[in-house]
Amino acid sequence: MGRAARGVRRPVASALLAVAMLAAAGCAGGAAPQETRQAGPGTAGGGAPQGAAAPAGGARAAAEAVTRRPRIPKGVTPGYMVFDTKTGKVTAQYRAHARYRSASVVKVLIALDYLESRPRGSAIPKRDLALLQPMLRSSHDDAASALWRRGGQRAIIQRMARRLRLTDSGPPPADKPGYWGYTAISAADVVKIYRYLLERADPAHRDFILGNLRKATKCGADGFDQTFGIPRAVPRPWAVKQGWSGYGLVPPVRCTATRASSLSMAPASATGVSASAAGTPGVDFSRPVLHTTGLVGRGERFIIAVLTSQPRGATWQSSVARITALTKEVYRAGVRE
Repeated sequence: MGRAARGVRRPVASALLAVAMLAAAGCAGGAAPQETRQAGPGTAGGGAPQGAAAPAGGARAAAEAVTRRPRIPKGVTPGYMVFDTKTGKVTAQYRAHARYRSASVVKVLIALDYLESRPRGSAIPKRDLALLQPMLRSSHDDAASALWRRGGQRAIIQRMARRLRLTDSGPPPADKPGYWGYTAISAADVVKIYRYLLERADPAHRDFILGNLRKATKCGADGFDQTFGIPRAVPRPWAVKQGWSGYGLVPPVRCTATRASSLSMAPASATGVSASAAGTPGVDFSRPVLHTTGLVGRGERFIIAVLTSQPRGATWQSSVARITALTKEVYRAGVRE
């Protein structure tokens, strides 16, 4: 097409492009597709999803704003947040203050509380190191239970909530003090935990916890494959702490890539997998949960927390597929390097 023709047709092309953009926006805001639903833009504290900061005008920027909104898999109730440690800004979020039972994500707080209870600069005894490392790397439940009891159970969360200024988190129900996995958390509070480690914690404590999370094993100590969410959806480097609850004590296919250490210190019920609970407002104890959290990007610049309640009766494999797909969308929406 010649230059003159392009010049004549430009107003028509612009009008057609504007119509196309309005149609695309209408589709995005309409009925959800059969398998997934599109999350729309929102504000910094609200319930509607927020992607990266809204681009300055233009058709291309508007199109990108639509395509970058994370698609939420059918049946999943998520809460997520992405935080840029370089700019100090939240780059994506949705239901960031919604409360979930923590499952094993709370193990970061158990480790931090233990470290901060010790004299500054003191070495970690070998017997405690044998609990902390498998708890953080392989999500060892019995190790967590031992440290949970020693730290005063619910008192651990009360101390950490005060010190880290967590606004949504809370201890397990009073009638379930041994169930550390029933601690209440939110995506916003998980981001605060990682920010505390990066910005305020004793450097030795920060390096110990994050160093172990960087060495997260493929297989959890209970035989579940813990490479879902961030490890499958996001390129390295990353440091992660995963959480899962409601899938029974035996995985459908046992992960065999690594050999978990053998500890036997607490009954399985102490992991908070199978009991019902009440008395923790806003926390759903009836559905399986699957969470992926950690530091990602070059220089581990971004903090990502994706917490999910999965459909009742969901299989492990289908839940892993859903949270991994969602995490990939959240990463694309929130990480701009």
